[in-house]
Amino acid sequence: MKLLVTFSSKEGKRPIIAQVVRDTGVLVNVERAMIESNEGEALIDIPEESCRIVKDRLTELGAAVRILEDEILLDETECVDCGACISICPQEVFSFDREFKLQMDAKRCVLCGRCIEICPHRALSRKGEL
Repeated sequence: MKLLVTFSSKEGKRPIIAQVVRDTGVLVNVERAMIESNEGEALIDIPEESCRIVKDRLTELGAAVRILEDEILLDETECVDCGACISICPQEVFSFDREFKLQMDAKRCVLCGRCIEICPHRALSRKGEL
């Protein structure tokens, strides 16, 4: 399960993700992070059964947490299998099958949104957040 963790510069100076790992014993995979002078954001992946405990502990430490599920959607009726998303994706989420039909492995996605921006037919979009 993917969690989007947002924090201010005050919390960003503390190792809150490391603290959560230590406190909960849940291993966290940081898939994407952006830290600026006054705020930060990290996309983390955790086991689904540990979602509530990790989310609660991050919140206690001052972070805002959103649970993300199935964020990028592929509209196969709009897709022309051009491969633009393949060329831009940093995680190799997209590929062609033997018939050169576009395939998507959503579990690899880090929700950067590059594929949405580049798709010439607007066949890719974001699903709502929980």
